[in-house]
Amino acid sequence: MSQPLYLTGRDGSLPNGAGPQVISSRADQLALPADVVRYWNGRHVVITGGSSGIGLVVTELALAAGARVSVLALEDTALECLSAFAESEPRLAVFAADVTDKSVVEAAVAKARARHGEIGAVIACAGIAKPDYFAHLYDADFVRHMAVNYFGALHIIQSALPDLCAGERGSVTVISSLAAVLPCFGYSAYSPSKSAVRTLCEVLRQELKPHGVTVTVVMPPDVDTPQLAAEAATKPPELRALSSSAPITASAVAESLLVGTARGRASVVPTLSGRLMSWLAAVAPGLMAWIMDRTIARVQRPH
Repeated sequence: MSQPLYLTGRDGSLPNGAGPQVISSRADQLALPADVVRYWNGRHVVITGGSSGIGLVVTELALAAGARVSVLALEDTALECLSAFAESEPRLAVFAADVTDKSVVEAAVAKARARHGEIGAVIACAGIAKPDYFAHLYDADFVRHMAVNYFGALHIIQSALPDLCAGERGSVTVISSLAAVLPCFGYSAYSPSKSAVRTLCEVLRQELKPHGVTVTVVMPPDVDTPQLAAEAATKPPELRALSSSAPITASAVAESLLVGTARGRASVVPTLSGRLMSWLAAVAPGLMAWIMDRTIARVQRPH
């Protein structure tokens, strides 16, 4: 399969001046397994936050696997670029939508359904992160994180649920974070919102299983995206030390996400080190707390 797709960087961003410039399919480059391509081929997939970062690469791969894709994202330059490409790609529809507004999401989903038919999968990628010291954050910061990260996922799931339950092997996939199971210094607004997402997915996994709908939560570590670059402006040194490992690529997360969803996995942690840390947090929380406290103390000691 070799559908032409956008040229995106390793971080899932469009280069300056990108228009409907195309390259060969990422699916060829990443060699998606045949069973995964079969799952996505012909399926109508609704992706929030699909115009940049992880969401854009997921959009690319889903299209390459033969899916019909509807992207919901904020109206900005990235969405304009994707909209330009959609003019020559009949399997891609793009809708401007703020995921925090339920009525707007419902309207966009109705348009997506009218364009591509019954929805077979939802992938919630829209999210924000503003790291800082707790004392430096305002109530509005905490509210905004919950509105985008948690309610943004909730709204798209609610809007598409009738289709997912009525179809065959419907799926819900939501990007949480490794910070949901390993809350970190400086993420007092971000970690709780991602923990809420993770808990929602586990509840829905149980409730929707009898309806043939699978639910997958994806918990990546730091990912090389424009969002991560933006975090640098307010990231405390303690958080920098805790997340000292090199970030993984958006492509690695997107590939793991599509494979994990197609195979019905309840959770996906894209890296071996991430899986080890999440396991330690579950079986030896005291040890993980000690390791993190030692790391923080080394940063604070000179002060």
